[in-house]
Amino acid sequence: MIKQAIIPLAGLGTRLLPLTSVFPKELLPINGKPGLEYILDECIDAGVKEIIFIISNKKKLIKKYFYNDFFYKKIIKAKKDKRIINEYKKILKFKKKIKFVYQNKPLGSGDAVLKAKKYITGSHFLILFPDDLIIKKNCSKDMISIHEKLKCSVMASMKVKKKEVNRWGIFSVDKKINKQNFLIKDVVEKPRPHEAPSTNAVIGRYILPKEVFTKLKKQKKGIGGEIHITDSIRKLILENNKFIGHNFAGKYLDCGTMKGYIKSSLEISKL
Repeated sequence: MIKQAIIPLAGLGTRLLPLTSVFPKELLPINGKPGLEYILDECIDAGVKEIIFIISNKKKLIKKYFYNDFFYKKIIKAKKDKRIINEYKKILKFKKKIKFVYQNKPLGSGDAVLKAKKYITGSHFLILFPDDLIIKKNCSKDMISIHEKLKCSVMASMKVKKKEVNRWGIFSVDKKINKQNFLIKDVVEKPRPHEAPSTNAVIGRYILPKEVFTKLKKQKKGIGGEIHITDSIRKLILENNKFIGHNFAGKYLDCGTMKGYIKSSLEISKL
């Protein structure tokens, strides 16, 4: 059973400037609720017991959000507002499950995940990237179910436009298992459109084996001078580690761009 999740949060959020010049993008409200809380709800609903946040010194507001007890207690004592009391109880519930790890140099997703190595105790763990919201269906829960049934690693996937493949890690498909799942033959980080093996893109949900840390520790910098988790996953796949691509059933929302952030609020408001 997958009981631990890593959520990388150290990125600067430059695509959402000027909003992120002083405020972490993960705390920006989406339909009146911080985007990060949608990710936390997904984790908890999927049965995750411990969540490791990767933050930086520039993102300490995220930690303060969960450790602002004095402020809440003072307000509650003065007002005894039920809504505020319930919000505080929710934050306390989240706080019990969260650990904080720091990545102060922006060296990429792979380096961020490697920072959490000492906290991972199980054979596999979950990673969720907060820019990628998946609503209407719990993608993490479905992936954990597949992992338990097939005893292997699982990555979320969806079809993207050919001209946009250079934004993503792209799978080459070995064979279909069923309508929603396929065996992965290879994965390439941000290929050029004419070099992409397919239009099946990696979306921000992964169930990975603990062995990925060994690869990450030796991983050289890739595109953009960063250490990409995709490159280490590729090494595991090429060593015949079984990876399943999961075409998730929920609706994907890209919260990492201004256009996507605005659209996310509109879509969630309709639920």
